Amino acid sequence: MTQIAESWVSEPATQRVCKALTDAGFQSLFVGGCVRNALLGAPVSDIDIATDARPDKVVELAENAGLKAIPTGIDHGTITVVSKGIPHEITTFRRDVETDGRRAVVAFSDKVEEDAARRDFTMNAIYARPDGTVLDPLSGLPDLLARRVRFIGTAAHRIREDYLRSLRYFRFHAWYGDAEAGFDPDALAAIASNLDGLAGLSRERVGAELLKLLCAPDPAPSVAAMRSAGVLAQLLPGADDRALAPLIALEQQAGAEPESVRRLAAIAPPEVARTLRLSRAQLQRLTRMRDEAAGPASFAELGFRYGEAGGLNEALLRCAFLEQPWSDSIRQDLQAGATATFPIKAADLIPEFTGPALGKKLAELEAQWIASGFTLDRKDLLGG
Repeated sequence: MTQIAESWVSEPATQRVCKALTDAGFQSLFVGGCVRNALLGAPVSDIDIATDARPDKVVELAENAGLKAIPTGIDHGTITVVSKGIPHEITTFRRDVETDGRRAVVAFSDKVEEDAARRDFTMNAIYARPDGTVLDPLSGLPDLLARRVRFIGTAAHRIREDYLRSLRYFRFHAWYGDAEAGFDPDALAAIASNLDGLAGLSRERVGAELLKLLCAPDPAPSVAAMRSAGVLAQLLPGADDRALAPLIALEQQAGAEPESVRRLAAIAPPEVARTLRLSRAQLQRLTRMRDEAAGPASFAELGFRYGEAGGLNEALLRCAFLEQPWSDSIRQDLQAGATATFPIKAADLIPEFTGPALGKKLAELEAQWIASGFTLDRKDLLGG
């Protein structure tokens, strides 16, 4: 018998939520990411609970127990119950009644087996009772422990229920799959046979899923598999992932944390990335990274303009595009620029220069100062 013994399971605040359901005769089963990650020894950030209690009953039981109930997704059967500041997403067992490739019409169910059968991958259909005892209605545990990402039932059928699952397959493989074992050929064949359905997906959903994929420690194999299956071209026409694997190797050499926008910049120019409905800040960052990676600024200047952390993004991208190795000297240049202070202020040039002429002169002096390796001082620059 497999049992989860991590601290979040026995946390009194969480057990109080479970007890509110079980004392009334309903099931309370941890499910999804919290169970999957706990079994893999990975961090758990969100707690999801599945139950046979209907949403209105969940609200009633939570409030009777003195807990805060928030109807965050009541139409889909989800109530967020907060206990001592910890949110617990409680969703009533569901079964699909109708699907159209983008969203499903669901009906509530009393059976955990029906709830499991509507999920995407076997590793996401593992449950655990309040005491941590694992309940595995679809035998997903062996797949999880083997790090095998496998669709529930027939892959093609599961994909046609929601075409975003094609992209989710690559995301889950990037995070949890066995890189040496590679990809399930049946899954890849089903994905390649259902490319047309990707066109109808919300660009916001695609963008969010892709950014989650790119945050994985090494998403390059998954993105390469997406390209081979035709998914990358379908979702991002004009994207090119050739610089992604070199970028990730450079990140590791430089000790840089995974950064999804930086990695997206490696495969998609702004006009392509824009179709993903990124936030304005994300698109601005991506555009800047691409422009500076291809621009003439030295690494020291990048550090001066964007700080060491900001300049690191452009430096890594430039090295990836140019197939240039990482070196300690690049880091030193970034640090030198980040700590340098331009010695001239506008007041130093007034009243001789005003308006546009003042801005132009400041830019000229700044360029001279940067070209000198930040060695020219105020006196040198002002000619005094």
